[in-house]
Amino acid sequence: MLRRACITIANLALLAALLAAFNATARVTRIVIDERVSPAFCKGTACATYGDAGHYEQLSGRAYGELDPNDALNKGIQDIELAKDADGKVRYVATFVITKPVDMGKASGLMWHDVPNRGRPVIVAAAERRLGDVGLASAWQGDNAGMSVSLGTTVRADMKAGANHWLQLPIAKNTDGSPVTGPVFARIINRSGLKAQPLIVQTNPLPYMPADLDTRKATLVSRDHESTNGVVTGETAIPAADWRFCGGGTFDEPQPLTALPVHICLKGGFNPAKLYQVVYTAKDPYVLGIGFAAWRDVGSFFKYAAQDDHGTANPLAGHVKHSIGRGRSQSGNYLRGWLHSGFNQDEAKRQVHDGMWPIIAGRRIALNFRWAQPDGVLELYQAGSEGPQWWVPYPDTARGLPTRSILDRCNASKTCPKIIEHFGAAEIWGLKLGPEWVGTSATHDIALPDNVRRYYIASTTHGGGAGGFDTSLPGVALPQTGAACPGNNWGVGVLPANPLPHSETYNALRVHFRNWVIKNAAPPASRYPTLHEGQLAEPTKAALRFPTIPGLRASAPEPGFINPVLDYDWGPRFDANDVTGIPDHAPPKIKQVLKMLVPRVNADGNEIGGVPLVLLDAPLGTYLGWNITAGGERPFHQGKLCSYAGGMIPFARTRAERMANNDPRLSLEERYGDHAGYVAAVKKAAAQALATGFLLAADADALIAAAEKSQVLK
Repeated sequence: MLRRACITIANLALLAALLAAFNATARVTRIVIDERVSPAFCKGTACATYGDAGHYEQLSGRAYGELDPNDALNKGIQDIELAKDADGKVRYVATFVITKPVDMGKASGLMWHDVPNRGRPVIVAAAERRLGDVGLASAWQGDNAGMSVSLGTTVRADMKAGANHWLQLPIAKNTDGSPVTGPVFARIINRSGLKAQPLIVQTNPLPYMPADLDTRKATLVSRDHESTNGVVTGETAIPAADWRFCGGGTFDEPQPLTALPVHICLKGGFNPAKLYQVVYTAKDPYVLGIGFAAWRDVGSFFKYAAQDDHGTANPLAGHVKHSIGRGRSQSGNYLRGWLHSGFNQDEAKRQVHDGMWPIIAGRRIALNFRWAQPDGVLELYQAGSEGPQWWVPYPDTARGLPTRSILDRCNASKTCPKIIEHFGAAEIWGLKLGPEWVGTSATHDIALPDNVRRYYIASTTHGGGAGGFDTSLPGVALPQTGAACPGNNWGVGVLPANPLPHSETYNALRVHFRNWVIKNAAPPASRYPTLHEGQLAEPTKAALRFPTIPGLRASAPEPGFINPVLDYDWGPRFDANDVTGIPDHAPPKIKQVLKMLVPRVNADGNEIGGVPLVLLDAPLGTYLGWNITAGGERPFHQGKLCSYAGGMIPFARTRAERMANNDPRLSLEERYGDHAGYVAAVKKAAAQALATGFLLAADADALIAAAEKSQVLK
């Protein structure tokens, strides 16, 4: 009896030690539910129900987190040692929104953890609600103006459903309390007039205030032209006396600079045909890499915790058996960087997510270094293609970097998730995807591990187009000319918008991913262009055997038209493998332009080597992952790549029409004969996609019905 009591006491001591160790582990310590909408998705008094799951509700709030800067999982966060509170911990506040069944007994056990794109709201789709899935979206980005403020200022207001997400972060301070300073750069493009212009990254302000407003300590230049390879012509230095930092107004009547965005007031105003680039010494960098840990810990809390340190219950406790992290575009790039940096393991050494779905994302986000600009989209001088972009160890021969992979850290900790990635042609042409497939040397296909599936949706624009069949017809597609080129005030496209959709493929992949994670049922084999199959070539008209099509300049696509990976020199304190450290070169120097390969095309100019896609396999035109920038009011990029927007050129209706235009592509009548012939082609394409697992039966039926109702050859 005495021995049993000793064992019990020993066990209690061990349990106490374990609890103490757990409490010492940094994590989400408190959640606040600011708003509960229950039931949600209502119109008037009618609230939607979703299959067996019934009504859904939304809970919006804030998660308060602590990080241990000495933990090996956090030590890689840039400047975390300069962000500590007096007790040695580092703290943040992150918003979250949960979308879940009102009756959690009807939940499926799967949680989708979504990464907000530039803070925008994101919720699980209706199709996922019908299955009883739970959705969690939580903040990660600490540089968006209006969304994030320093923890040294007033705590942000509460969180509501439908509001933008924000992450409250500490600012790095030197150990003596003085401001951290360093060089940053920003650019003003396609702006005109006497008014001051803001320093913008993509669509949000550059998040760094000047350390000194004396323009003699900064530089401003104008440029007449930049190539995608970084060749600059017509650069002119602007005298320090001819411009000011300001908060708005004009050069003669400037407004004081008291808050973001930083503006430039220029004597005589801005010329829209020129690009302006400013380099200055900034102060007070956010510790942006905390965004990796915050998203990790919020996901871990709602998956594993019963309650927070204050006794507030986790509303999902005990109901999440599986989870998948998901992000689109910039948010997908975030996931790739998050996994590479080892954050799929929490501080309690648990695997956070079972699956990861980076969508239309071909690089790792550049978040975790001092003075980062993660809102960027790989315009000139923006980081994001450094280091390994591939899933297995592979040498970075062209850049002289060691053999590495995105999965190195999760392989070491045995926390790698199942991964599906899918993307289209715009990611190849505009967003520098190519090296992920063939490395920086572009000489060999890089293998995929068993836990990764890759699917390429050929000839599509970023995220897919509007779909439909009439969207590709002459006289219907052409009025779409003028679609915006994504980026910082880039311009508009010459060609009509590319309508090839991703939506039906996405629906099928979602079913496969759920089954893979929940049932361990493997999805279809990867499908994407490879060197081995002869499906990749250099991005020139001759190499691709691209047809000469009316409406395109004779040489398009042409050398220099693609947005290539540039090998930057950011300075000696910057780690190009992990994209961490301190960049001393602003902007960076260009050491070399890496060789880029793109998918080959058929006689119509449409890409080969991807997954089955009905509108591409029963084409009504040439669908492009690129577009050409028009001139007009925003002329700087005129004639160059339209950022990452896709375009299309419809087929002629008849042989006579195509012959009159010297169009080598067969007309609609030559291909299909009549409307019934086109519908038959759609049925054949749908059957192929259905048989290979890339189309759901309901979507196949809907596509066939839409083809029957279309105006094709009527």
